[in-house]
Formats: sequence, structure tokens, C-alpha cells
Amino acid sequence: MAHLRSVCVYCGSRTGGNPAHAAAARRLGHILAERGLRLVFGGGSIGLMGVIADAVLDAGGQAVGVIPNRLHDIEVGHRGVGDLRIVDSMHERKQLMFELADGFVSLPGGIGTLDETFEIVTWRQLGYHDKPVVVVDQDGYWRPFTALIDGIIAGGFADSDIRRLYTVVPTVDDVLPALEAAPSPGKSAPPDIL
Repeated sequence: MAHLRSVCVYCGSRTGGNPAHAAAARRLGHILAERGLRLVFGGGSIGLMGVIADAVLDAGGQAVGVIPNRLHDIEVGHRGVGDLRIVDSMHERKQLMFELADGFVSLPGGIGTLDETFEIVTWRQLGYHDKPVVVVDQDGYWRPFTALIDGIIAGGFADSDIRRLYTVVPTVDDVLPALEAAPSPGKSAPPDIL
């Protein structure tokens, strides 16, 4: 079982066309704050990033944002976050977010969110970590992701065991149980996954 203090949430710098996505981000923010879990996020005040950070802060929780210099103005760095860390590159952003978190959650988002999700799953596959990864398939948003994984397996580029590297849940109410049910950090990736 994973010991959680901080949860990194990957999500969009836009709210998207489905209002349920913003409602889910808001709900997850409240859940994290109520459980005393610190939010680690991309540092922006716009899109789902802003929604979840505002929700955490409004509920009395803690958040740390990590944003590259170049995106600080584009994504409008969240000024309400007491711990906003400005870094030089996307590589530094992803590394620092990884170091600050005990688990990872992917909400709907764009190609940046997809990149972060694939990278953290890949790092787990390669044995760089064994922190839990949860993908929230709110209203079927992540079905193309799971279909792509199925295609990778069907094409012979991976074994079906790669599905064990992440957990897909239908709603944000399922996030914490999924994170907490994951194996304890420190176990290496099973060799048959590689």
C-alpha cells in the first residue's frame, strides 16, 4: 500500500468542452484537501490546473506548483499558491514534480498531459519508480489512451502486463482508493514487463 503525502495531478491548461471535467477537477481538489494531501501540479492558474489548485486552496489544503519560466506568463503562474517553483525547462518541471509526489493522477488534458502521463508510466516500466499512477477516465476521455495501449500490445511492442503500470478509474471519487491500493514504493518493475 502506498504511503501518500503529496499527489501530482496532470491536467489541462484549458478546461475543455465538457463542464464535467472542471467539476471533477474541483471535486478532486476538495478530496485532496480534506485528506490532508498536498497537491503537486503544473503551476498554472488557468484551465483545469487553476480549477484544481483553487479548489485545494479554497478547502484549506496545500499546493505546490512547478512551472517553467517560458510558461509562467503563458499559463499565468498561480499567484495564490504559496509554493510556486519556477524552473528553466519542461524537463526540470517534470523531474521536480516527480520528486515532490508520492503518486500521480491524470485528469483530462491536451498533449502536454498525455506526454506527462506516458512519461511517468514509462519511468515506472523501466523501474525508475514504483509510485502509483491513476488515470481518471471521466466520461470516457481516456478511452483513446487505453485503445492505444491495446494497439501497442496487439502490435507486439509490449506485453499485456504493461496495463499493470497504471490504474484506470471512472471518477475522481475512485482516485484515493486506487492510489492507496497500489504496491508500496520501492518494489522494482516486474522483469516480464520490460
